[in-house]
Amino acid sequence: MHELDLIRLLEDVGIIRNRLKVNAAIVNAQKILELRKEHGSFNGWLDAHHPLSKDEWTKLFRKTFVFTGGEIVNEFLMSTGYLQGAHQKDCPVYKRVASLRPAWMRK
Repeated sequence: MHELDLIRLLEDVGIIRNRLKVNAAIVNAQKILELRKEHGSFNGWLDAHHPLSKDEWTKLFRKTFVFTGGEIVNEFLMSTGYLQGAHQKDCPVYKRVASLRPAWMRK
């Protein structure tokens, strides 16, 4: 990405136009490309560190990426199955998720 790309993004009304956030998205995307080369995929990088606690994941993400905090890490890892979600065992959604054998169930 070049400066003109950054300017174009900062003028795009369809996204949050905060220079720090746009730059973080660019830097983090570049980091994911590096991780894919090292681990075969971003999923491979996640699997290489699984299992970790929420705090350990947050520390790893903060060390690896920019502009990431506990809430972002938590929501991302729950949505991808690396941390247990908010559903109780008697919830129908929990049963559907459990049938997929997410990473947090494979500890």
